[in-house]
Amino acid sequence: MSGSRNHRDSAAPSDRLTARSALASRFERIRTQTETLAQRLSAEDCALQSMPDASPVKWHLAHTTWFFETFVLLPQARDYTAFDPHFRVLFNSYYHGVGDKHPRPERGLLSRPDLATVYNYRAHVDRAMRTLLTRELEWEIVALILLGLHHEQQHQELILTDVKHLFSRNPLRPAYASRWPLLPVKPAALTWHRYEPGLTSIGHRGEGFGFDNEEPAHQAFIAPFALASRPVTHGEFAAFIADGGYRRPELWLSLGFDSVQAQPWQAPLYWEERDGRWWTFTLRGMAEIDPHAPVCHVSYFEADAYARWACARLPTEFEWEAAAREVTPEGNFVDSGVLHPLPSAGFANGSGPQQLYGDVWEWTSSSYAPYPGFRAAAGAVGEYNGKFMCNQYVLRGGSCATPASHIRATYRNFFPPEARWQFSGIRLARDV
Repeated sequence: MSGSRNHRDSAAPSDRLTARSALASRFERIRTQTETLAQRLSAEDCALQSMPDASPVKWHLAHTTWFFETFVLLPQARDYTAFDPHFRVLFNSYYHGVGDKHPRPERGLLSRPDLATVYNYRAHVDRAMRTLLTRELEWEIVALILLGLHHEQQHQELILTDVKHLFSRNPLRPAYASRWPLLPVKPAALTWHRYEPGLTSIGHRGEGFGFDNEEPAHQAFIAPFALASRPVTHGEFAAFIADGGYRRPELWLSLGFDSVQAQPWQAPLYWEERDGRWWTFTLRGMAEIDPHAPVCHVSYFEADAYARWACARLPTEFEWEAAAREVTPEGNFVDSGVLHPLPSAGFANGSGPQQLYGDVWEWTSSSYAPYPGFRAAAGAVGEYNGKFMCNQYVLRGGSCATPASHIRATYRNFFPPEARWQFSGIRLARDV
């Protein structure tokens, strides 16, 4: 089970009351934030699915509710009655231990229940959760609730990335949020920060919440390396395109070049060339690319090819974590309301890497694999992370769509190497 292993029995009654109140407050805040993200959308917006990897907003609203009903309320609240027994199948994502599920590519076909019913479902579950949160709970139940809240924050990010893809498929190019003035900011030149070799501690050590795939903490040897001072920018990636980057097979992994030819890819997702200038679709509508802002919506294959073109490589997730551990997890998260990567404001060469957190998820060269000694939790909840440890690559750091309270240095995101609809970007590394 994810989260701290501390036992509640050791806490004084007043401490337990404070912790229970804090958990209830956090529950209200996160549940409200999900609905706030959906308020800008129509019922029609919330029902559509633009591709199999994305889900309708209505489904996200229901699935995050299904999690609390299925894993917390039905097993723990004896007086709880399921809102609708059919929802157990309709809004199950991938938990085979729970039972049948509706096919993921067909979530956009669920015209019923309607959006109003889904909101009634959320209200029904929230009332029961508020009652449950007034009780003295075993730590295992608290851990489940915390897992559900972090799970919901993951879906908050997915709401934004899925809506962006959905709106990009509309010829009207509708904006999720109002436009903002793109202030020209020229970042400092890219520099390199050297890290010495040695054993370093990797993974979550049990203080605060952590997903099971961040555990157990262990020692890893890191050879000497250098890390770029900031992410790769739109302008730098445009230079890769102009140099024929998408047409040069020597820069690509074999599977990557197969994807380039099959799609076909000629630029990052959402880029459009107009009269010799690059534009991109954003959550605030179409905008000309800011050459100084971090490039985003690139696959692992594109990140790897760019790194090879730049005579560098992608960092391992262990190198990234070793560098990020020295940096406070602050940055351009969804909380800022910008909803788009921003340029670095410039920095002194000796201040360490910038923008490790927020703006764009950064691809690493590490396959998503279990840490030594990893054990998935028993039961259906054990399906949360472990069973996806195949054919995926790790990303680190969060993005402009990630809630700030959801991220930490040990956080391991993961996607297939061809995925592009997330705010995924590039930070270079090199051997020294």
